[in-house]
Amino acid sequence: MGTAAEKSRWGVLERTGAPRIYEKDEMIYLQGNHAEEFFYLKSGSARIFLSSENGSEKTLSVVRPGGIFGEAAFFDGLPRVSSARALVRSGIIRITRRVLLSCIRQEPQFAMELFSRLALTIRMLSAQVDAATFQQADERLARLLLSLADADGLVRATHEDLAALAGVSRVTASRILSRFAARGWIKTGYRSLIIHQARALRALAHEESERV
Repeated sequence: MGTAAEKSRWGVLERTGAPRIYEKDEMIYLQGNHAEEFFYLKSGSARIFLSSENGSEKTLSVVRPGGIFGEAAFFDGLPRVSSARALVRSGIIRITRRVLLSCIRQEPQFAMELFSRLALTIRMLSAQVDAATFQQADERLARLLLSLADADGLVRATHEDLAALAGVSRVTASRILSRFAARGWIKTGYRSLIIHQARALRALAHEESERV
């Protein structure tokens, strides 16, 4: 979900060194491993997912250029709870503690940007817990959009990202989002959308009584 604004936000990371190239389907890190670093995606795309004991996988998110990932385990010092794999040939910069401290010394505001990123990660995980309940696909997507929107109603996510987070197929997600757009509830854009009728989405997600 890397936008031009996100690339600018993490620009200090791009100056830390040359990216390592990961080939398509190459693993970046593994669930259960200790985190010595987190990652900045300069080019390509990466899939973050959970693996079960029986080998099944659940996509958590798809990272786009300008995005960071793997930061939660890096900060809490616990084993990684997810894995990451390059979806295409990707350029990725490793951010160690030494590099991170250097970045913060150069740009102190960078620390606040990281805190904001961690807060967004928590919101996204909470949205996935909600989506795991027995809701209809359109209800789950409505609730997901509301949880990910910023104060201006902007949701920075692709149809693919939203489908993965809501646990539905991309075709289903696109069909539902198109229906929302036709009703005037949302307006879709490039890798993002804007909510115009939050009340309608809340009603569909059965949250009306909580917000009115």
